[in-house]
Amino acid sequence: MQRDRASVKAPGRARSEERPGVCSEPDPTVLVDLATVRMPFGRYSGRLLVDLPEPYLVWFRQQGFPKGRLGVLLGSLYEIKANELEHLVREVGRRL
Repeated sequence: MQRDRASVKAPGRARSEERPGVCSEPDPTVLVDLATVRMPFGRYSGRLLVDLPEPYLVWFRQQGFPKGRLGVLLGSLYEIKANELEHLVREVGRRL
């Protein structure tokens, strides 16, 4: 009997509806925002988010990302840089 992969729940993982702050659908504007939005405060104020150094994102990960859209963007950027996918964001920025 074949089961639909979408209906199978991974062991030890909650569905996105059960995890506050986790989107069930990817947001297509995230890559564009990472390439165009500037850091609004702090040491790197005014710098494009994609240009933030990875150690700064690691620090945010340890301290906690800000609430709201900026936190979502910084968390996404942390994952992108940790997985060496920064070139994707830069390519989006070049195409704008």
